[in-house]
Amino acid sequence: MAVPADTTIADKLVARCLAAAARGEAAAFFDLGVAFSTGSHDVGCDLVEAHKWFNLAAVYGHEDAARCRAEISDEMTAREIAEAQRRAREWLNADARRAA
Repeated sequence: MAVPADTTIADKLVARCLAAAARGEAAAFFDLGVAFSTGSHDVGCDLVEAHKWFNLAAVYGHEDAARCRAEISDEMTAREIAEAQRRAREWLNADARRAA
């Protein structure tokens, strides 16, 4: 995946994680969850996105992902959790279509 020259190092890191996640790499899903849960790499703190990525990391077998997902769930509303789960399902459905 080519990254435009005017992007920041943080953008490049996130782009690499997204590319690795598209290949099904559990660590990439987890790293995206960490980035969104802490607001690191200039992504901004977004617990719905963090929950989505931790959920996907857990599905793909990352050992710490379910614990991290549970921790941030304590700070989220039921509606936010439902939205995160919907986004994770969308990712999985799109991934299944790509694989077909």
